[in-house]
Amino acid sequence: MIVLGIESSCDETGIALFDTERGLLSHALHSQIAMHQEYGGVVPELASRDHVRRAIPLLTEALEKAQIAKHQIDAIAYTQGPGLAGALLVGASVACGLGMALDKPLIGIHHLEGHLLSPLLASEPPSFPFIALLVSGGHTQLMRVDAVGQYELLGETLDDAAGEAFDKSAKLLGLAYPGGPAISQLASLGDPDVHQFPRPMLHSKDLNFSFSGLKTAVLTAVRKYPNALSEQDKANVARGFVDAIIDVLVAKCQTAMKQTGLKRLVIAGGVGANRQLRASLNAAANAANPKKRFEVFYPELEFCTDNGAMIAFAGAMRLLAYPEQADKNYSFNVRPRWPLHELVQA
Repeated sequence: MIVLGIESSCDETGIALFDTERGLLSHALHSQIAMHQEYGGVVPELASRDHVRRAIPLLTEALEKAQIAKHQIDAIAYTQGPGLAGALLVGASVACGLGMALDKPLIGIHHLEGHLLSPLLASEPPSFPFIALLVSGGHTQLMRVDAVGQYELLGETLDDAAGEAFDKSAKLLGLAYPGGPAISQLASLGDPDVHQFPRPMLHSKDLNFSFSGLKTAVLTAVRKYPNALSEQDKANVARGFVDAIIDVLVAKCQTAMKQTGLKRLVIAGGVGANRQLRASLNAAANAANPKKRFEVFYPELEFCTDNGAMIAFAGAMRLLAYPEQADKNYSFNVRPRWPLHELVQA
């Protein structure tokens, strides 16, 4: 079964083809980062218009790479939500129009499920069950994953997500959008002893997160400098921030592994590309005490951020597990605020 995947939830347009027998056939991606940098963040109207310009050329590119004709597609998966309403509508319209023209079934995919399952695209994928740390944009959650569609929410952020904290703290330091990669790179040049920022909810008895206070601590630190921050000052603040947020994420993952007794941890979402997080988790996974050891699995770096491959793959997995979810209702039906608990109960 060949599934076409379409991703257009925010500022990346992604198209991919996945074959349940041969694996990922092709994927094509366009990032809007350069366009949005001028404004310091994503402008929804500009994002939607750019998706309109990019979708069909990327579809053509993906088909040519895979050497697949449109009529060979068996089903079309598209990001139904959550995301920017206008951006989602572009992907949905392409999916519905193509589905109607080819008489092919559609399946709407939850954006976070795409991220959640993306590590399964790796050359050495994890097997079920596993714990997943989902750190994507405005979302930070720990979930138990027993199978496709069988998820249990263990903990989530109570305010700012990790990705938001990265971007907001980077902006306080005058770094360009997107701030996450920039502040991580800058942190590598910083002194870890200059700023000791709080580790929010590090010792709470649950698996929830809170990062708004950490962002406020960064603001307070920046304001203490009487003059403009030097590059080394910025690096020191960045190092203190990154160390704090990584400590919390790693500690919560360790607690989740201990509480559930599982031995496989999956990292999914944009922050999963963070090299400090990967290094710290790998160190924690190889603990001196054999009873505390676990395996960590990551998506390929190209699939950490939004992409069509994760949507095509999630669509294929859902169609295999729940074939009744595919339909030929070609009316636009996007869900910009698709609640996570509905995904958990899927």
